[in-house]
Amino acid sequence: MSGRAAVKPGRALRREMERGCVAMPGAFNAGIARLVERAGFRAVYVSGAGLANAAGGVPDIGLLGLSEVAQLAGYVARAVRIPAVVDADTGFGGAKDAARAVERLETAGLAGLHIEDQVFPKRCGHLGGKELVPAPEMVRKIRAAVRARSDKDFLIIARTDARAVEGFDAAVERARLYLDAGAEAIFPEALETAAEFRKFAKQVRSPLMANMTEFGRSPLLSVRQLESMGYRMVIFPMTAFRVAMKAAEKCLKDLHRRGTQRGWQPRMQTRAELYDLLDYDPAQSHWPARGDRRKETSK
Repeated sequence: MSGRAAVKPGRALRREMERGCVAMPGAFNAGIARLVERAGFRAVYVSGAGLANAAGGVPDIGLLGLSEVAQLAGYVARAVRIPAVVDADTGFGGAKDAARAVERLETAGLAGLHIEDQVFPKRCGHLGGKELVPAPEMVRKIRAAVRARSDKDFLIIARTDARAVEGFDAAVERARLYLDAGAEAIFPEALETAAEFRKFAKQVRSPLMANMTEFGRSPLLSVRQLESMGYRMVIFPMTAFRVAMKAAEKCLKDLHRRGTQRGWQPRMQTRAELYDLLDYDPAQSHWPARGDRRKETSK
């Protein structure tokens, strides 16, 4: 699989948004991204928290730099044919840094990104203690990001964390400023009720992204509900990560206790299933090249 569609990623994403609300599960690596695509989703989301937690083993406080994010997100974008949107945190610095982030991430094959208006070091959007940059500073980042695109279809999404810091009305006001600056979609983080999601969509007329992360401030609304309110993108940034981590935790505890993984085999992805997912044909490979390995019928 080349991962390269005939249509550029940004254009492909925009076409999907024209068709209806786009659900984007989060992928913390390229293998998960392939599962997202195989499950039938029309786009995939690369979560900053997912990359930090899975690749770095660190919390989501901006500890991964642009080079790391571009490399890891690029693996995801190139592994699938569906468009991928990436979390670019605060833009990795000021306006010039945000512009460079657009250049790097567009080159890496992403369809778009979102930049948020928190100060650095940022915090998870659903935790307390967040601080915002002044709105004019965020406006400068957005303008620089928009100018930096070589592909005008590369989607620039402005995320505002104002709801939890300055209140709902401030979030609406900032969203409108960001749209005036050139952002093409708005991501209102940590809205607290279904009524707020509905009200925001009525007051901010633009493509909107909703975050359906678990254990946060927002209610878990369905894609259908959000689409009826006017949202065009819905992300599930950590769903697969949380499920995978919980299953791995249970498996490893059981392995430590019993000294064997046999009881877990029915719950595993088989070798054959993995190879199929990766488009890998062992018959075309020279591996394993040595040893007397028996053919694995159970995979």
